[in-house]
Amino acid sequence: MARLLLLNGPNLNLLGVREPEVYGRDTLTDIVARCAALAASLGHRLDAFQSNAEHELIERVQRARAEDIRFLIVNPGGLTHSSVALRDALLAVALPFIEVHLSNTAAREPFRRHSYFSDIAVGSIVGLGALGYELAVRAAAAQLSRS
Repeated sequence: MARLLLLNGPNLNLLGVREPEVYGRDTLTDIVARCAALAASLGHRLDAFQSNAEHELIERVQRARAEDIRFLIVNPGGLTHSSVALRDALLAVALPFIEVHLSNTAAREPFRRHSYFSDIAVGSIVGLGALGYELAVRAAAAQLSRS
């Protein structure tokens, strides 16, 4: 059994009520519950953390290695387009991660088309709504079984 960390950035606590036409009607609680159940069915444990504060996300990433987290699933939210500091934290812990976005960032405003994380992620899942998180859990489990 490996531990996975699902990390969600700013404003993702508002899922279900924030622009449902863009982000869907599932709440973050719903998504986390489904992902935790899926991870358990695959023989893994999923921890989840959300914060609107960049420094809290960085601190959580930095603790991950000491807590024997083996894989991360990361939706940086708006920090995707601005946070070199969170990118540096992910590089520093050197844990594999998958970047997830509910909406298709390439089909949105031009500033959303650049990610500070895609080039260092194992992979990116964008535009598939809440299903993207579950696909990331499956992909993480597959990656872990290969290593």
